[in-house]
Amino acid sequence: MMIGATTRRRTTTMLRAAAALLSVAVALVSYRYLAGVGPRAPQILANLFARPWLALHVAGAATALLLGPAQFVAGLRAAAPRLHRWIGRSYVLGCLLGAVAGLVLAFGSTAGPVATFGFGTLSILWIVTNVEGWRAALQRRFADHRAWMIRSFALTFAAVTLRLYLPLFPLLGVDFVDGYRAVSILSWVPNLILAELYVRRAIPAAAIVAATKAARSATGASGSATSS
Repeated sequence: MMIGATTRRRTTTMLRAAAALLSVAVALVSYRYLAGVGPRAPQILANLFARPWLALHVAGAATALLLGPAQFVAGLRAAAPRLHRWIGRSYVLGCLLGAVAGLVLAFGSTAGPVATFGFGTLSILWIVTNVEGWRAALQRRFADHRAWMIRSFALTFAAVTLRLYLPLFPLLGVDFVDGYRAVSILSWVPNLILAELYVRRAIPAAAIVAATKAARSATGASGSATSS
C-alpha cells in the first residue's frame, strides 16, 4: 500500500510538472502574436473578427496559462497567501479577457458551425468556472473555490491540448479545417471530464480533512476557555 501510494504521488507530481511546463511554453510562444514575431497560421487569421479580438484572446489566455500552474502549488498558497490572491485575480482577469474575446472569435470562425459551437461553448464554460470560483473564494467556500478553479484551468489548458492534437491530423490524412473542427471540442471536453473525475475524488476528501481540523481546533479552543 505504501509503495502504491508513493508511486501515485510521484506520478501525480510528474504530470503536474509536465502540465506546468507545457503551459508556460505555450504561453511564451503565444506572446509572439502580440509582438508580430514568428509565423502565423493563415487559416486562423482568416477569422472574420481577427482584429482586435485575436490579440485580446492571446493576451488573456497566455497570461492565464503562464500564471495558472503557480496557483496549484500548495506551499505557495500557505507561505504567501496574499501573493496567491493577487496571482489568482490576474489569472481570472486573463481568463475572462480570453473567454470574451474567444466567444467573439467563435462566431467569426470560417471553419463552420461545428467550430463555432465548440469554441463558443468552451468560452462560455470558461467564464462560468471563473465567476463561480471567484464567488466561492469571496464567500470563503474554499473547497468549492478549489474545485471550480481546477475546472477553470482544465479549460485554460485547452490551448495546450489543441496544439498537441492539431499536428496529428495531417498524419492521419485529415485536412486542417476538419482537424480544426474536431479540436474545437476535443481540446477541452476530455480535459474537463478528467478534471471533474479528480474533483469528485479529491475535493470531498480534502474538505473532510479541513472540517476535521477545524472541529478539533474549535474543541481545543473551547476546552481552553472552559479551563481558564
